[in-house]
Amino acid sequence: MSRRKLHKDELELWGKVAETAVPMHPKRRKPQDTLRAPKPPAKTPASPIAAFEVSARARSFQPAHDILPDIRERVAKAPVQMDKKAHGKLKQGKLKPEAKLDLHGMTLDQAHPRLTAFILKAYQSQKRLVLVVTGKGKMRDDGGPIPVRLGVLRHQVPQWLTTPPLAQVVLQMTEAHLRHGGGGAYYVYLRRQR
Repeated sequence: MSRRKLHKDELELWGKVAETAVPMHPKRRKPQDTLRAPKPPAKTPASPIAAFEVSARARSFQPAHDILPDIRERVAKAPVQMDKKAHGKLKQGKLKPEAKLDLHGMTLDQAHPRLTAFILKAYQSQKRLVLVVTGKGKMRDDGGPIPVRLGVLRHQVPQWLTTPPLAQVVLQMTEAHLRHGGGGAYYVYLRRQR
């Protein structure tokens, strides 16, 4: 089967469409397009205003989507508020949590009041380090157009800990060491009671 030659008006139409296209990978070299008609030579502008090109100083590549980073990255990049030496021991799993809350199998409506009560009670009893187990989440995909995050509680608990009333008593929150649950648990370091 042989390909037919494009007519002049088809080449002009394709040239207009190709000029409006944004490359997916601008850093890659563009292959020579054999379908484009040769461009006429550029005219020299008569005044400096005519020399202006639209998007002449624009960035050549802009990301298509502003995607929120993974929860592990956001928690890891949070600034360290506690003692650096104690934080190092905490990350290595050398500090033992004084209390533990397991939220496995709970819904958001069940887990939020339970977490709030647990953290405030631990603060009242002057505990400094507690462990909150959220689980890593189930692997499920409904096949819908909107992606579902893995581990609803795993993503929601850090937000609850950084908003009132818990933000006033929580000093630091980090992902737990493997011996205490790894990615499915959080260390919550509480402030000293005054």
